[in-house]
Amino acid sequence: MQEHLIPSSPSTPTRIRRRRTQEIFPELSKVDEQNKYRSMWIRTYSSLWMVISIIIILYLGHLYICAMVVVIQIIMTFELFNLLRRPDEDRCLPGFRLLNWYFFFTGMLFVYGRILSQQLVNTATSDEFSYKLVGKVIKYQMVFCYFLYISGLVWFILTLKKKTYKYQFGQYAWTHMILFVVFTQSSFTVANIFEGIFWFLLPASLIAMNDVAAYFFGFFFGKTPLIKLSPKKTWEGFIGASIATVITAFLFANVLGRFQWLTCPRKDLSTGWLECDPGPLFKPEYYSIAGWPQWFPLKEISILPVQWHALCLGLFASIIAPFGGFFASGFKRAFKIKDFGYYIPGHGGFTDRMDCQMVMAIFVYIYYQSFVPQDYSVEMILDQIVRNLSFEDQKALYYRLGQIFRQRQLENN
Repeated sequence: MQEHLIPSSPSTPTRIRRRRTQEIFPELSKVDEQNKYRSMWIRTYSSLWMVISIIIILYLGHLYICAMVVVIQIIMTFELFNLLRRPDEDRCLPGFRLLNWYFFFTGMLFVYGRILSQQLVNTATSDEFSYKLVGKVIKYQMVFCYFLYISGLVWFILTLKKKTYKYQFGQYAWTHMILFVVFTQSSFTVANIFEGIFWFLLPASLIAMNDVAAYFFGFFFGKTPLIKLSPKKTWEGFIGASIATVITAFLFANVLGRFQWLTCPRKDLSTGWLECDPGPLFKPEYYSIAGWPQWFPLKEISILPVQWHALCLGLFASIIAPFGGFFASGFKRAFKIKDFGYYIPGHGGFTDRMDCQMVMAIFVYIYYQSFVPQDYSVEMILDQIVRNLSFEDQKALYYRLGQIFRQRQLENN
């Protein structure tokens, strides 16, 4: 017994020290095991409620999903704003807290104005006055947002007080960092939604799948620590979750790609389900299975081309996106907090759940714009012509197209 009570040297592995503690105090080991399973069930129930809520919002359509994203952004910003709050300093600076939100909503007006400009124009096409008004607003939107930002800068300078300069400039820098890390990246989620709910739902599902798989693989098989920033993360959980995520990406893309209301892009700001002809990415390609026994009923398999893109998304979601979580873990360690918030039992705050989603959202946007073939319809090109060319330029285009058609007709004859 005395041999077990000898203090461990600094080089003694944590696992050995834990085993010795469990041998000395078996009742503590039993309590830890109970807390472990209790935490798992709380986390499971919260995840179930989140999934049900998201399914209902997905059923409602594009605009409601975008509203959910905006609400989550606001809650995340609130959680992060509160990290550096000093009540004593804020009491000496009335109205200073409002300034942070002023910059936030100015950034929201700028980013969403740029992302949703096409949808705004398409919504206003039914009325000539609204069409011209929206066109003017979009044309001068950047100038308007710039002067809003400059007004905020002047406001900030006028609120500077002696003995609080360091705190105020720290808050100013903190606000801009939040706009970059949280708002700017997650705003690309809205752009992905309007390209089709598929490009929002699949990546978000992959992040959730990776997180759940890493938790369960680590819970039952985890032994080797992965990274010091997150002591609970293990190599077993990371590798098991990566394999599960890539397989899920390939199979789940086939399921989601069969529903038109998930794959159709939203061209305006109306509500309701969409119907459209599936693009080339969502038209199945059939492959015959050679070498199978004659009694096997399956002779060919159908694969959607988008499934190959889903493999790339699955690899990113399982290998790179978790580093968003590691970044958040380091962030929490720097501020000596366990969670960013307390809104979701067993999970913490919204920032704790969205850290990897933010990294994934901007990757999906860049990947879609760079590697996914764009389906340019006649209606889309005509809309660009009507919006961006003057009447004289449209007439010139009309005559030029006529010349091209006549020349090609002569060549064919």
